Amino acid sequence: MSENVVTLIATQASASMMAMSVEAARQALTKIGAKIEAVDWLAADFACDILFDELSPDQADAAVRQILGETTIDVMAQATEGRRKALLVADMEATMIANEMLDELADLRGIRPQIAAITARAMNGEIDFAGALRERVGLLKDMPQSALLDAGARIRITPGAATLVATMRANGAYTALVSGGFRVYADPIREALGFDRAVANDLIVADGKITGFVREPILGSEAKLATLTLLAVERGLSFASVLAVGDGANDLPMLQAAGMGIAYHAKPLVASQTRLRVEHGDLTALLYAQGYRREAFVGA
Repeated sequence: MSENVVTLIATQASASMMAMSVEAARQALTKIGAKIEAVDWLAADFACDILFDELSPDQADAAVRQILGETTIDVMAQATEGRRKALLVADMEATMIANEMLDELADLRGIRPQIAAITARAMNGEIDFAGALRERVGLLKDMPQSALLDAGARIRITPGAATLVATMRANGAYTALVSGGFRVYADPIREALGFDRAVANDLIVADGKITGFVREPILGSEAKLATLTLLAVERGLSFASVLAVGDGANDLPMLQAAGMGIAYHAKPLVASQTRLRVEHGDLTALLYAQGYRREAFVGA
């Protein structure tokens, strides 16, 4: 069995280039000393494993990214041992769903630019997450409770999310949604996508209105990492058996702790500190990264 693998994953736009890209990647790896053991297509035209020895995943990642240039093909290089994970810990906003729900609520109040600017700074790690959350929620004070349902109607599930969760659960993995957002959205998303558990912040509502406060303590980056740690302990798993996925600065600690931490269409700070990244494709890329074949996907 080969020690390492680099997986190439195409989008619809780049599928026609995959065969040529795989060959270019194979040649680039060979040129810098890799011993290619096999080329294994996980999905015709869309996902392919190149199995290799005698070269580190870091070197392989750099070489393949360089040769592929600006193509919309995702690249993930890693060790083959323990590649399939037994625990999924996933961020919600801008990961499992396309929305940032505070921004949606702000839009209903007519202050989206102000709140979206704070959101962007927090997700880029420029300001403290907990402080930014308190500030943004404070701007929503006295909005009617019905606005929560109105914003919820705007939720857009990220392509591949349900397939990711269903396939991992069908193969024995435990799945958890861990959000710095609000339980009022995390619980329905947990149910809709089939997660085993959801952990999120509580937005305080009283007398039919948003109070402008969040129940303390606020679940941020350290709490996300603590939740990952607790879930792994509960399941009798090492961090090596965990897949974590997220996009923002408050996801970084759990991404860096997990055996497979994947930045999904991430903010620049997160992308710069995470080698495993999905920059072009949907969430099924996380299944290909674990070596699942397209025919093994559940509910696609």
